[in-house]
Amino acid sequence: MSPHEREVAVYVHGLWLNGGESLLLRRRLERGFGLTVHAFHYPSVSCCVADIVERLQAFVAGIRARRMHFIGHSLGGIVVHRFLERFPDQPPGRVVFLGTPCVRCRAAQSASRFPLISRMIGRAVAEELLCDRERRWDLDRELGIIAGTQPLGLGRFFAHFEEPSDGTVAVSETRLPGATDHITLPVSHMGMLLAPRVAHETGYFLEHGYFSLHGGRVRPQEPRRAVS
Repeated sequence: MSPHEREVAVYVHGLWLNGGESLLLRRRLERGFGLTVHAFHYPSVSCCVADIVERLQAFVAGIRARRMHFIGHSLGGIVVHRFLERFPDQPPGRVVFLGTPCVRCRAAQSASRFPLISRMIGRAVAEELLCDRERRWDLDRELGIIAGTQPLGLGRFFAHFEEPSDGTVAVSETRLPGATDHITLPVSHMGMLLAPRVAHETGYFLEHGYFSLHGGRVRPQEPRRAVS
């Protein structure tokens, strides 16, 4: 096993993306934290979640790693959640969600009322984000969540947020019972992938199990058992 493959992270993109948007984030994690980061690509419009999860399992099966972390941006966080529910037997590691609408997505709900946009949203979003869900994180991995508070994004044209949001997802929509730690940063939904502070906090959580903004004091929504 190559030394660079002993600790890896798998990045899972969101709707209408392909993983290439994570280039700066991946480079910063590689340079700042010594992680080898693999970007997983899937058809975010045409595939259902079950098919995406199967593809992700085939993808990670080809990666040799002592520890394997997962980073999900937006819809990608839902994919990671479903994947680990279906295939929990993975190398140990941690998970970070970036702007993931964990319980619902008001912007997607509103946009889906327009027939053309509804078709563009695709199957995975229709399955997971067009109705309120009572999700919780019951997996034996620490989960850190980063939410944005800079309201720049297409979602603001469909959902009239009366609370902090990243322009596409409201902060309240990113909260997930059972998560280990949750922070907000002044970034937009797409801008968080370009922000140095988001990369730093992501890497820091994957390394330590809490965000540096909390100075070593984990502030979980509910206590979680640490992953060895």
